[in-house]
Amino acid sequence: MKYLLILIISVSCMASNLELKSIHQYEYTSISGEKVSFETYKGKYILIVNVASECGFTPQYEDLQKLYEKYQDKLVIVGFPCNQFGHQEPGNEAEIQSFCKKNYGVTFPLSEKVDVKGDEQCEVYQFLTKEELNGHSSSKVKWNFHKYLLNPEGEIIEVMGSMVKPFDEDIIKHLEQ
Repeated sequence: MKYLLILIISVSCMASNLELKSIHQYEYTSISGEKVSFETYKGKYILIVNVASECGFTPQYEDLQKLYEKYQDKLVIVGFPCNQFGHQEPGNEAEIQSFCKKNYGVTFPLSEKVDVKGDEQCEVYQFLTKEELNGHSSSKVKWNFHKYLLNPEGEIIEVMGSMVKPFDEDIIKHLEQ
């Protein structure tokens, strides 16, 4: 009986750990202040990108928007504004939203400004960067426009640096299946 109880507890813990591998259990605060659950994106690929308005990679907003428009039936892009790299996102949420809409016509979801590393790292980026939470790998966000692609089940399938462009084969190969 003792061993059966240990087995049941072990299986239960393993099942709990399996649940921790999906981003669908998390939420973020949108740039306009509403809570958004990643569970609402279940069944779609999710591309998460830390973004900044005054970066050499900022023109990627244009292709991110085009990618979103082309594949919005199977992909959602979520931009996470961050000011941790060269202080290249100094504005507040209203300024960031206005900049993105005016300069790049951004309609994909944006979060409030967050920290993607360090002591104040937001919960979503804790999941993205820690293998014990995501079951894929540990990673470090090294600069603006670092990308994480998650499958329709909310599991990480690609981690890409800033130089990887939105229409890169590492992204498109999943969307064209």
